[in-house]
Amino acid sequence: MKDFEPKIVVFCCNWSSYAAANLADTSRLTTEPRFRIIKTMCSGRVEPTFILHAFSSGADGVMIAGCNLGDCHYNSGNYKARRRLMLLRNMLPQLGVEPERLKMEWISASEASKFQPAVNGFIDKVTELGPLTLNTKATKETG
Repeated sequence: MKDFEPKIVVFCCNWSSYAAANLADTSRLTTEPRFRIIKTMCSGRVEPTFILHAFSSGADGVMIAGCNLGDCHYNSGNYKARRRLMLLRNMLPQLGVEPERLKMEWISASEASKFQPAVNGFIDKVTELGPLTLNTKATKETG
């Protein structure tokens, strides 16, 4: 699978992880180029259907990056995101998706040095897992 380049979607909180991603870029930290960022106002706004849609649209891995717990700009959005992802992670095997293809990270705006290895490590993990092959019948029933 040396030729496999995974497609990764990273949902970033506007107030923390998106700023960390920008800081990583301007600091010239080397990040794998195989991911796309979707900026959200809060990690708590990332609906499980967004994640399932990303997988069904060809993403091999999805990462949600939000504020550190207790530091949410909207008070408790990151706790809401954590609860949703714990439930969704339990459902993913029924769809033929390994739970390791979904990751949550807590990254503050000043932690570019945390954003870069988190994304690179996730890309490496998804690369090891190989391409995602969905149970299309189960996906059609949920979508």
